Amino acid sequence: MEITRRAALVGAATAAAATYAPFGIRNSLAAAPVGGKGTGVYRYKVGDYEIIQLMDGARTFPMPDQFVVNVSKDEAIKAATAAYLPEGKVTIPFSPMIVNTGSKLVAIDTGNGLGAFAASKGAVGQARGNMESAGIDPKQIDIVVISHFHGDHIGGLKNADGSAAFPNAEIKAPAAEIAFWGDESNASKANGFNKGQFAAAKKMMEGLKVTPYDADKEVAPGITSIASPGHTPGHMSFAVVSGAKKILVQSDVTNIPSMFLRNPDWQVLFDNDPDTAVKTRHRIYDMAATEKMVVAGYHFPYPCVGYVEKDGKGYRLVPVAWDSNG
Repeated sequence: MEITRRAALVGAATAAAATYAPFGIRNSLAAAPVGGKGTGVYRYKVGDYEIIQLMDGARTFPMPDQFVVNVSKDEAIKAATAAYLPEGKVTIPFSPMIVNTGSKLVAIDTGNGLGAFAASKGAVGQARGNMESAGIDPKQIDIVVISHFHGDHIGGLKNADGSAAFPNAEIKAPAAEIAFWGDESNASKANGFNKGQFAAAKKMMEGLKVTPYDADKEVAPGITSIASPGHTPGHMSFAVVSGAKKILVQSDVTNIPSMFLRNPDWQVLFDNDPDTAVKTRHRIYDMAATEKMVVAGYHFPYPCVGYVEKDGKGYRLVPVAWDSNG
């Protein structure tokens, strides 16, 4: 908790001290229509910053037997049913974001990518099209910050032909992620799901120039990294701070909030180190609840933003009713 609070304060101080061009410097962004909840583009403000939440689509699939590794499938299905998920199935949405600081356009994660869009017949990989609908050319992106190396977060780094999707951007990734996924011998230390991610991570990152970063570092103006390991060894969340306003970008600290936020001790099959992931969830959400922070979740129901409150032994997500004209 001390680390994350310190990160937020560092970001606040830097954002306040930074000099940047007036908000709306990007003419194409200023002229773009405001997205609403019925579109794949949703805009909101954090201080002087504009956040553009991009829908990348969703996957619905039959719940695997070990989707929650430390409870029975019957109990997991009961929780999913209580959340009105499709019977016997789970639905996982994806949503990267763009932060317009006024001086920089910063992408936090990239979605599944155009290759996945073609392979899934448009079910996922929608972020590029929604980015263009928002009036953003990928060539305008100045910085791409990666939270971790799972395919739904790095898949949009390249076009379907393998060329760089953000040719003018500096790509930043956690140093611990680069070290872990870059050494194929680590596959023997990974759980079943993550063993299968090494080849895809290698293919996606090959040929790209990547700048490593560590926790508690400003990775872009007003955006500070927060260590949140467990999902992967180097998994990062972020504090985005502008003036007195801030938002916690939790990346994949939790997956489906109606299951794993309500039951933070449940261990989803995607988490490489489940015990560490559980500790991270409690640390991050205790902090978010205590400080009444706005939280953005990559796999939260679109548009993916709300508050986290303590609820018995777990937590609950209270979606924020954004005014699309605000």
